[in-house]
Amino acid sequence: MSKEIGITVSKKDDLSEWYTQVVTKSGLADYASVKGFMILMPYGYSVWEKIKEFLDKRLKAMGHNNAYFPLLIPESFLRREAEHFSGFTPEVFWVTSAGNDKLGERLAIRPTSETVIYDSYAKWIRSWRDLPLLINVWNSVLRAEIKMTKLFMRTSEFLWQEGHTVHADKEDTDAEVTKILELYRQLIEEQLAIPALAGYKTDREKFVGALYTMTLESMMPDGKALQMGTSHNLGQNFSKAFEIKYLGKDEQTHYAWNSSWGVSWRLIGAVIMLHGDDRGLVMPPRIAPVQVVVVPIPYKNAEGGDVVSRAKSVAEHLQKAGISAILDDRAQYTPGWKFNEWELKGVPVRIEIGPRDVSRQQVTIVRRDKSERTAIPEADVVSETKKLLDAIQSSLFETASRALKEATHDARTYDELKRVIETDGGFVRACWCTETACEDRIKDETGATIRVVPVQDEQVFSACVCCGKTAKKVVYFARAY
Repeated sequence: MSKEIGITVSKKDDLSEWYTQVVTKSGLADYASVKGFMILMPYGYSVWEKIKEFLDKRLKAMGHNNAYFPLLIPESFLRREAEHFSGFTPEVFWVTSAGNDKLGERLAIRPTSETVIYDSYAKWIRSWRDLPLLINVWNSVLRAEIKMTKLFMRTSEFLWQEGHTVHADKEDTDAEVTKILELYRQLIEEQLAIPALAGYKTDREKFVGALYTMTLESMMPDGKALQMGTSHNLGQNFSKAFEIKYLGKDEQTHYAWNSSWGVSWRLIGAVIMLHGDDRGLVMPPRIAPVQVVVVPIPYKNAEGGDVVSRAKSVAEHLQKAGISAILDDRAQYTPGWKFNEWELKGVPVRIEIGPRDVSRQQVTIVRRDKSERTAIPEADVVSETKKLLDAIQSSLFETASRALKEATHDARTYDELKRVIETDGGFVRACWCTETACEDRIKDETGATIRVVPVQDEQVFSACVCCGKTAKKVVYFARAY
């Protein structure tokens, strides 16, 4: 593959340029004509569909239903939850006119949907019999990211799902928040093959307007953390702002409780950055749009009919077995060109079939992540391919887990914390007194924030890393996207 088509920089030498080339040259996404926006190309959209299918099926099994709410939100709605509004105001795109007529009230282009959804919930909920109300939304949101953009990671518009539920009490809401975080963990670790730290956000870092926020945080190769998914207990803040009340079994009127939660297409960015190599993408088999590509290799200057027909038969057997396989029999490209193209796209397994393979009733199977080649009997192609796909999925997670462990460092003093942040990056595991002043100082002086307060308290192993006073929590600091 030519320099112009293939990846021209090393991931180790220039991660940012490598990432951009992989995204654009693999056909995942492209830059849009409006600064800060991107085009999700068919190959990238098919990855998003895999993520969507996994979540959608399980959310419905948990009792959630999909709905859609308007893109435009009256400014007055945002102001009804003042803390929420002040947090999002700097990022909001506003609509101020309709045609040539100036609007009487500005309309926000959806930065998130809490306010417009909860206005409807106030009309729909009357009694305890209406609870819980479990609704999920697949949409896009807009947040002004003009100065610094990165495809999938930070754009002004992005696809996501956002769930919004209503409950009778805190206990039921807590259970919802925890169940959703576990679902996200399954997606991130078991489908995307990315290990994540689970825990709480501090009050300083939690979602604006939430009682508390739970999070899953992963580490990228450049030593920066990436927030992969969040689940929020919103308490009664939005219910009180939007008058979401219900008549309880006790015949008394109560304010309801809310949760919200979401993941976005930044998950695709994490897959690219964490698993990719100098040849391009490396897709985890469970989210790969194409799991296997079958490439016939006929004799030079010969039609190779037997080879192509055998390759077609192998592809069909794989498809019938539920494996996402395609046949690449394009005559206008050489086998080598095809190999490079599908490696760039990160297809987990390539099966090659040449005249020798046909005569021996075998195929050559190649795994993308390790470039290992093995000849197997054609009769075993389905069973061996399934085994290999499982092995690749496990191997990617194990490799990423080792990288996460190596990128996690303990710090007992402030000097140690600053040194690690500046030189190594990654997660810094440290003890904290829980005072916001220390949290603020560390962010101001190092750029690192508390990414996770572990769900299960870890043993305190030093004084507060910042002030030296008695520590109460072990937390994980990092710079982040």
